[in-house]
Amino acid sequence: MEKSVYLDNNATTKVDKEVVESMMKYLKDDYGNPSSLYTLGQNARSAVEDSRKRVASILNCEPRDVFFTGSGTESDNIAVKGVARRYKNKGNHIITSAIEHHAVLKSVEHLAKEGFTYDIAKVGEDGIVDVDHLKSLIKPETILISVMYANNETGAIQPIEEIGKIAKEREIYFHTDAVQGAGKLTLDVKKLNVDMLSLSGHKFHAPKGIGILYKRTGINPIPLFHGGHHELSVRPSTENVPYIVAVAKALEIAYRDIDEHRAKQTMLKERLKAGITKNIGNILLNTPDNSVFNTLNISFVGIEGESILFSLDEFGIAVSTGSACTSGSLEASHVIMAMGRDHTTSHGSVRFSLSKYTTEEEIDYTIDKVKSVVEKIRKISPYK
Repeated sequence: MEKSVYLDNNATTKVDKEVVESMMKYLKDDYGNPSSLYTLGQNARSAVEDSRKRVASILNCEPRDVFFTGSGTESDNIAVKGVARRYKNKGNHIITSAIEHHAVLKSVEHLAKEGFTYDIAKVGEDGIVDVDHLKSLIKPETILISVMYANNETGAIQPIEEIGKIAKEREIYFHTDAVQGAGKLTLDVKKLNVDMLSLSGHKFHAPKGIGILYKRTGINPIPLFHGGHHELSVRPSTENVPYIVAVAKALEIAYRDIDEHRAKQTMLKERLKAGITKNIGNILLNTPDNSVFNTLNISFVGIEGESILFSLDEFGIAVSTGSACTSGSLEASHVIMAMGRDHTTSHGSVRFSLSKYTTEEEIDYTIDKVKSVVEKIRKISPYK
């Protein structure tokens, strides 16, 4: 292994040094339980509530509408299952999209076992939700729409504001999985017209194991599990103070430096795309123009993505085939398939996802190694 190049930042990110430093006080000194009434506990409580205010400032909402969870998956589950179950008397129909993360898709499938029905909005060849098709799926009994903000595999940005407006006009609850939008797109919940929004800290340089759920005042999801009064009983469990402080700090840094990150990563993404398209033939770009600035997904026709992944890994380059949450499956990417790609092309998709730590040298090194790896595999591939 010659060097290490990490281009799988949609799977997880390196924790920022400033974020690590922000946590340490609450790991070593102010380690009290925030529900305790003595000073050590109240110091921890102050840290939690201060973090809540800082997150709320970025989301443009009231602090009371911000809840800390254990992950983006948990936030999605609370929003989808919790709201559907709470308001089942108003309707039992749910709409989501064909490209959602499995945290949403599997939640909807599970609700179907409880008597709910659901429909899947299709996407175009660009991986963007067909709003007209989504509108046609709305029924009098539709209670919830859940559509992600930016796709984790292709980076395609979804028309959340438009869908949110449609949902609001029809008094349907609207949730967005914004996990891949954090630090790349606005999270202003009023502008986005969302009732609920999910985030995951480890996607924007906070540690794994901390998520955020925004829910509009007045929406009261049934909790996934039961216990104490923590997080207004939406998420009973002693608050993870160091990680709550960390996720608030990471979100602040992401938006403090967003212009710099956008300029740098856009340049590097375009350099990577140009280098691959110029030097390698028979490829398909799966990432549309309207996409987040760090993500590039390409299908190398006639080659399985796993072969490219393992070959690049030998050169110290980390990429993915589809999302990390499904990398243990041999199934073709449901996202790429939903875009109308055939099974073979979907199996050949590779995702490159950059971060603020990615360098120009790493991109040039990656272009060179992708070219040599693809040439080598194609020489022995049965697909011609």
